[in-house]
Amino acid sequence: MMDADPLAALRPLHAPPPVGWWPPAPGWYLALIIAATTIYLIYRYYKRMAPKYAALKELELLNTNRNTIDQPVAVLNQLLKRYALACWPAETVAVLSGQAWLDFLDAHGGNGQFSHGPGRALQFAPYQKQPADPDQLIALARRWISVNTPLK
Repeated sequence: MMDADPLAALRPLHAPPPVGWWPPAPGWYLALIIAATTIYLIYRYYKRMAPKYAALKELELLNTNRNTIDQPVAVLNQLLKRYALACWPAETVAVLSGQAWLDFLDAHGGNGQFSHGPGRALQFAPYQKQPADPDQLIALARRWISVNTPLK
């Protein structure tokens, strides 16, 4: 009897049932929450920055077509005003004109270039036939738009 195999009396091996796909492990729930949050934050960022991208695109279009536009400085001033309205409350920006408008632009990233530099053309160029250097003015506007971010 000693020679008999003691393992022969055991039942045959059986595999456990396969692991189901539902419910997923807790890590998948966490990954889903992180992915959804990331997508939402990216969407909000691009929606918030849409006015900046549109203003820069319109500025490039103005730069390209400035010789065919009647009043390029007036169009540039309107662009800056529209972008400022997208960045600050209308009660603050809509009433500004003349020197107050130039001071506002300087206070929000103009560094004195609107009141005492090429940006001064925004105040008097619409009334002149030949405005100041448009390259400097467009570069200043591009820099101002790039510095300011819409708050909405």
